[in-house]
Amino acid sequence: MLNSDQTEIDLPPTHSESESVFSDCGGGRAGSAEDAGGVGLCAQSRIAEPGEAVKKDLQHLSREERRRRRRATAKYRTAHATRERIRVEAFNMAFAELRKLLPTLPPDKKLSKIEILRLAICYISYLNHVLDV
Repeated sequence: MLNSDQTEIDLPPTHSESESVFSDCGGGRAGSAEDAGGVGLCAQSRIAEPGEAVKKDLQHLSREERRRRRRATAKYRTAHATRERIRVEAFNMAFAELRKLLPTLPPDKKLSKIEILRLAICYISYLNHVLDV
């Protein structure tokens, strides 16, 4: 498939100059295809779809290599970065909500995430102790 900036001239050739388009018909030369059936094209030759060559190139790769190449695209990286940003924001919101429930002096004191978790553990154990008494 062509990008908006890319033209057909920019694309690499699908076969070498010494190799003929008709090489899969037998003789490797256009004349032999005509000799075979009197027609310039053989029954086997056809125009490939744009993504077909890419699929053939990727078939010999291992599953890990195909995954690595798929993840290397700009579209995948952008989508992954967006998903990660949403995940981190949800994580930070959960810590902020937990922080609001914990008593500290001063109440607006900035705490790290590990401090919030440790303070929450201590506060929950204190509340359990109060309920047990």
